[in-house]
Amino acid sequence: MDRQSANSKLMTSGSIPLLLVQFSLPLLIGNLFQQLYNTVDIIVVGNFVSKEALAAVGSVTPIINTLIGFFMGLSTGAGVVISQYFGAQDEENLSKSVHTSVTLSFVLCVVLSLTGVLATPFLLRMMQTPSDVFEEAALYLRIYFAGLSGLLLYNTASGILRSVGDSRRPLYFLIFSTIINILLDLLFVVAFGWGIAGVAWATVAAQSLSALLGIFVLIRSKESFRLDFKKLGMEKSILKKIFHIGIPGAVQMSLTGFSNVFVQSYINRFGAAHMAAWSCYTKLDQIAFTPMTSLSAALTIFTGQNVGAGDMNRAKGGTKWTLILNYSIFALVATVLMIFAPQLIALFNRDEEVVRLGTFFIRFITPFYVFPAMNQTMLGTLRGVGDTKLPTIFMMTSFILIRQIYLYLAWTFSGNLILISLGYPVGWMCSAVSMFLYYLSGRWQKNRTVVVE
Repeated sequence: MDRQSANSKLMTSGSIPLLLVQFSLPLLIGNLFQQLYNTVDIIVVGNFVSKEALAAVGSVTPIINTLIGFFMGLSTGAGVVISQYFGAQDEENLSKSVHTSVTLSFVLCVVLSLTGVLATPFLLRMMQTPSDVFEEAALYLRIYFAGLSGLLLYNTASGILRSVGDSRRPLYFLIFSTIINILLDLLFVVAFGWGIAGVAWATVAAQSLSALLGIFVLIRSKESFRLDFKKLGMEKSILKKIFHIGIPGAVQMSLTGFSNVFVQSYINRFGAAHMAAWSCYTKLDQIAFTPMTSLSAALTIFTGQNVGAGDMNRAKGGTKWTLILNYSIFALVATVLMIFAPQLIALFNRDEEVVRLGTFFIRFITPFYVFPAMNQTMLGTLRGVGDTKLPTIFMMTSFILIRQIYLYLAWTFSGNLILISLGYPVGWMCSAVSMFLYYLSGRWQKNRTVVVE
């Protein structure tokens, strides 16, 4: 295997902060472009359809994340396995891992699409979606889930490429498909007048294009992670390792998304204006999170490769530098959001009530990003070493149990918007503190999973 090919990157030597920045920058740009899919949808419907359509598209994000979160958790497990075999230069098992991951993705495409389409009405009722928003939200979700395979297969292909250090080509595919999405949004909604269905079909078409590009690159590759459809199948030993690492994360991510369905349900009780404002805030929130999640993803691959190479001290160095970088970025992002909150909300919708409420959400919650910066760093390291069970317990306890208990009490005894808005920060704080204390204890080093033999 050519360890230093033009596209793959081995991160077992060289400057740690430089490697993390070099690898995470394409991830960051890619994540920003990926956020543009739903962001453009919201901007288009908010400016060219209605406030209710904005509320409909924005409020369904927790439902989408509930199902996609499960897939992304398993993908993380596959990425750790692939990155460790790549770091150990084990060509045979690297190839088996790639084909097992792709086969598993095809199966999950069918399962998750059917589940999403069938569960849409139930989930919308669970969120207490108002009647003036319900039908449009249901239409958007059904189209989105029917075309879910494009998103899942793109993430599979790009995850494989990133696991071997290639973060550039997935970025190029994403930029191309995002531009297509924007053009189709304008064509379907502004020119054809398809409304909320137009933005859904535009997203499905663009995501399918990015998937085709990613799969094409894997098929054309000359390296040992090349995709050959004749080799598709699930290697039992590899699948077991993917599940061992990925299932805890899959459960955690899907249940966290499901937990956010309940957060959304409390916001929905305040009406369409609050839903629209919260949708604007959460979209900006997801964009603000991308530097942290990108560095966390880079740290996971960095850690996985160095664990595979047997260099735990270098893996720890990656944690230290990621924490420094995350807090530096947090200071910059928080400053921009706090100052320009009204202007940012107005990009989505210029309704005075929506702008006022959205500005409040941003300025009130943004300072609490200090906790996700810590949480994402710890998570990147622990996923990279394959220790996912206890971190999953910490996050599920914080984001599901504690957050839901807090929201129930806040609504029952006050019904105050400010207290309800603290639902996210309460979960962030509990998770960050528990993860940091666990990292300091050193127990994660004993609980690590090394897949190479």
